[in-house]
Amino acid sequence: MSIKEAYDSWARRYDLDENLTRDLDRIIMEKTLGDSRLDKTIEIGCGTGKNTLFLSRISRTVHAIDFSEKMIKLAKEQLNCGNITLSVADITEKWPYKDQSAQFISCNLVLEHIENLSFIFSEAYRILTGKGRFFISELHPFRQYQGKKARFVKKDKTFEISAFVHNISEFINAAINSGFILTKMNEWHHPEEKHNPPRIVSFIFEKSGEQVGLL
Repeated sequence: MSIKEAYDSWARRYDLDENLTRDLDRIIMEKTLGDSRLDKTIEIGCGTGKNTLFLSRISRTVHAIDFSEKMIKLAKEQLNCGNITLSVADITEKWPYKDQSAQFISCNLVLEHIENLSFIFSEAYRILTGKGRFFISELHPFRQYQGKKARFVKKDKTFEISAFVHNISEFINAAINSGFILTKMNEWHHPEEKHNPPRIVSFIFEKSGEQVGLL
């Protein structure tokens, strides 16, 4: 089952299944961005819209995309806000936005499924205005080293979704090579797992300087 097929299949159960990573990600968003006031926000990999409503409260407009038609369909059913636009798009291809057209980009629990981080950062750099920010929240590589992956159960069968392991240095170097600077990084434990390795790592990168290419 491809990654896209997996999320299409999981869509109806995604918000209902027990999922500590999803729930922690929502907490992280509110703690990190709750005081923000944004103009145009782009959310890549929005899924069912689990963070889209929050982003709409702190942004003038939110443009949210996902490659899963069924996830987007569900998000449209659940969200009824005039400042949210939802559409289907594949972020491994050129993003459907003009150069320097957004102030903020959010990406949550998506990049573990993306092999080429450099393209993601390059597109984010292209789209963001000067000093624009790129927020990323991802499954911590420590969890991936333990073999943890996104998974769901359907008809009593467990499906693991294919993923790529990206070290923290890989995120940071890909960002720097695309012209970003790191302004904030945090490692997060779920309240029920304080003595386990962190579950999520989050970054805020700011557009600054010029794209320098691979070092």
